[in-house]
Amino acid sequence: MISREPTIERLATARQLLLEPFGLDETHLARALAEIRSHQVDDADLYFQYTRAEGWSLEEGIVKTGSFSIDQGVGVRAVSGEKTAFAYSDDISEASLLDAARTVRSISAATQSRRVKAGAPKIAPSRSLYPGLDPISTLDSTAKVELLGKVEKLARAKDPRVVQVMAGLASEYDVVLVARADGTLAADVRPLVRLSVTVIAEQKGRREVGSSGGGGRFGLAYFSDEQISQYVDEAVHAALVNLDSRPAPAGQMTVVLGPGWPGVLLHEAVGHGLEGDFNRKGSSAFSGRIGQRVAAKGVTVLDDGTLADRRGSLNVDDEGHASQSNVLIEDGILKGYIQDSMNARLMGVKPTGNGRRESYAHIPMPRMTNTYMLGGDKDPQEIVASIKKGLYATNFGGGQVDITSGKFVFSASEAYWVENGKIQYPVKGATIVGSGPESLKHITMIGNDMRLDSGVGTCGKEGQSVPVGVGQPTLRIDGLTVGGTA
Repeated sequence: MISREPTIERLATARQLLLEPFGLDETHLARALAEIRSHQVDDADLYFQYTRAEGWSLEEGIVKTGSFSIDQGVGVRAVSGEKTAFAYSDDISEASLLDAARTVRSISAATQSRRVKAGAPKIAPSRSLYPGLDPISTLDSTAKVELLGKVEKLARAKDPRVVQVMAGLASEYDVVLVARADGTLAADVRPLVRLSVTVIAEQKGRREVGSSGGGGRFGLAYFSDEQISQYVDEAVHAALVNLDSRPAPAGQMTVVLGPGWPGVLLHEAVGHGLEGDFNRKGSSAFSGRIGQRVAAKGVTVLDDGTLADRRGSLNVDDEGHASQSNVLIEDGILKGYIQDSMNARLMGVKPTGNGRRESYAHIPMPRMTNTYMLGGDKDPQEIVASIKKGLYATNFGGGQVDITSGKFVFSASEAYWVENGKIQYPVKGATIVGSGPESLKHITMIGNDMRLDSGVGTCGKEGQSVPVGVGQPTLRIDGLTVGGTA
């Protein structure tokens, strides 16, 4: 549900951290925005942010590093047509705010001054998807060190071939305040935690790596003994499977992708191509194709920032708009793009709650939140059994995409060779190469096991990183190119 009530609470937290200590209030924000709008601009905003972050890492049985940081500042932006002027400062004060406002208003071609009536203050509606807590304080330092020690012990006890264990625990408390030119005020209080586990297993002089982990927007109590045990099981399993792996065959073949994290292929191959900026400029393979068939029947893709507690979710985006659930592709037909304010205005549509930025020192742009494909009606075992000769990839490492052509490259971190419907052996070094728009058309079976990833995704775009989520069911895609080492 979207309402103004939760925003009022979060605004109180944001004022307390970002305005009051510096002698600021809403009148100062209105003054800075009026300063920008004294020249003709299409849009302007102020983005205040306070971030407290902590990280612990364990290696060789001991906690080797512990870090703690606090960062705060304000970003000031003016938009005129397609042009953006942006200034930021880690000094939050009336003087630096007005100085930044005068700097960015110069973007406008109109140099004459004019009197501007400030927009009447209004509180933006938002969602309540996660608790407004500081996750760093949900566990004391001793307990955090013990948690990492537990990971080490469990992993080594799993199998004598485990020779090295690395674990990391990260927590972040992020408070943002957005003031827009039209008088809108929005705020969010965003917790974020993550536990990562990496193990190295050795057998007959051969070493292989396996990793796992997860997290989301909640406190550290989420990492129960049961949850830790699951991550350790997955990491050890991946390392041991790779110890028995053989070089991957190469060529064009049927590829079946497992559920959950393999949705990162969808994120890269399709998601980036559906971001508004690329489509406005005509540089995406999906430009100008709304209403057209871009995928096989049964393929429905959503970008949904409204899922409770998820890593990619937001109560409001970084421009003060409430997050939304956006249908991008429905039953194979392209329905829409992911939009921030500027691209939405230039394309004559509404923002979709996808204006995101890495920090107050960055400008917002259209970015994904949680991007996933809905499930179908096929049993996953039936999908694997349908492979005559091909690859079954259950986990992925990194990948990249060329937006203009839609071509992607991905490396599988856990994959199996399948013949006549039977898994033969694990393979290593499989690289999946294809075209996002083309691969969507060659999806021939969709599993009934849609799953979201465990909460580990970080997306990079134009030098900015933001937390995201991905997901999908088991999928069969025909005619993908696999680059192997066999």
